[in-house]
Amino acid sequence: MCFHAKEPLNEKVSKPIPTFHDEVQHCSPLSQKSIHCMNMKLKASRRCQYFLSSDPYSSSLIQQRAVYGLGLNKLGKANTARVHYKSEEHDITEAKVDPLESTEGTGESILLEGNVPQVSSWWQQFPKRWVIVLLCFAAFLLCNMDRVNMSIAILPMSQEFNWNSATVGLIQSSFFWGYLLTQGVAMPAMNNMLSKWIPVSERSRSLALVYSGMYLGSVVGLAFSPLLIQKFGWPSVFYSFGSLGSIWFALWLRKAYSSPKDDPDLGVEEKRLILEGNVSNAPVSSIPWKLILSKAPVWALIISHFCHNWGTFILLTWMPTYYNQVLKFNLMESGLLCVLPWLTMAAFANIGGWIADTLVRKGLSITVVRKIMQSIGFLGPAFFLSQLSHVRTPAMAVLCMACSQGSDAFSQSGLYSNHQDIGPRYAGVLLGLSNTAGVLAGVFGTAATGFILQRGSWNDVFKVAVALYIIGTLVWNVFSTGEKVLD
Repeated sequence: MCFHAKEPLNEKVSKPIPTFHDEVQHCSPLSQKSIHCMNMKLKASRRCQYFLSSDPYSSSLIQQRAVYGLGLNKLGKANTARVHYKSEEHDITEAKVDPLESTEGTGESILLEGNVPQVSSWWQQFPKRWVIVLLCFAAFLLCNMDRVNMSIAILPMSQEFNWNSATVGLIQSSFFWGYLLTQGVAMPAMNNMLSKWIPVSERSRSLALVYSGMYLGSVVGLAFSPLLIQKFGWPSVFYSFGSLGSIWFALWLRKAYSSPKDDPDLGVEEKRLILEGNVSNAPVSSIPWKLILSKAPVWALIISHFCHNWGTFILLTWMPTYYNQVLKFNLMESGLLCVLPWLTMAAFANIGGWIADTLVRKGLSITVVRKIMQSIGFLGPAFFLSQLSHVRTPAMAVLCMACSQGSDAFSQSGLYSNHQDIGPRYAGVLLGLSNTAGVLAGVFGTAATGFILQRGSWNDVFKVAVALYIIGTLVWNVFSTGEKVLD
């Protein structure tokens, strides 16, 4: 090891110091790997700067003896230091190095290695419960893309195969036959998961966001289906939309867990927030069907879901045909204009969710909030559909459709949030029950619309939907509740 003195006149003095390790003592380290300060008093002939460095020509014995005293880590990398010293008038050859606690010198050090705090990326700090919500949102987006593509593809298909209205209605309702047999899957599972992952104070907005995925799925499906059909033919719609689920499936396997307790990556603070703001539910070992079906609020859910979905599924499956036959829009125009009501629905679903959560936080009872939101979800569509017989321009017809769907979206903060209110442990079961009734409305309503159109008009179709909306309003306001009735 060599000691170099750098003078103001660039004159250097180099002298081996064989006893350097014995003479130099460093300050107590702040960590095991670095030396943050070293105060030494040197007797030298003039004020100068000193630098410590390793010399490849020095004795290996001296290097080994001095390595830890110089602040070298075990990989041999030095922690560089700049030290200023106040010297006295003595010859450099007589310099002695003594350890000294001094305030006369100033020092600054550069730490090359050590424990550096790790800064998480923004996506790592994103709340995990909302990752679950977004994955559920994406699932519903894909589900409705696959649901509405038939409503567009049916137009060229009916022309190609020469189908009448009754046949078209029967074919479109066939989607719901399979859905009826398997729909205990996506929606009940989502409802059950969110009841575990989302605190009550965030429940309405999270459900609104998830269900808005259905509406945006309709938007995407209706917007892209005409383009695919015109360029590649109607079969391309089914192949392209159906293949997107594999990407979602890979993300779901990697990111999703059934409950916060099962997620090893969930932060302590967020886990506490979720568990403190939610009801702890024991796993369901058996389903008390008799108890469930004996509760009036459960039947209010079932009947209201049927009434709600009759009108919703009619618009979902028949709206492009209505635009094409009544408003005389072509295939491209029908698909693009069908987007507007579903965009309105997606927006108002989230607006309704924030309104509902705000009302709950302000002290309004959950029962009152659910009844208000669902009443808007029933009476709004009933009013705007009844106005379609009076409009004279296509623009006004599209506006009525958009307003009907926009007010319908408030149902997400009404009946669709009520399953977790009345029976959080059985939220999935309750949604499966009520959604079965809703799917039956899709089966019968879609097929019935085709038969009505063969013998009547679109006004007759809308009158049936309006009547069911009014029945649903009465049943909901008389029998529903926001209180827990199933423990």
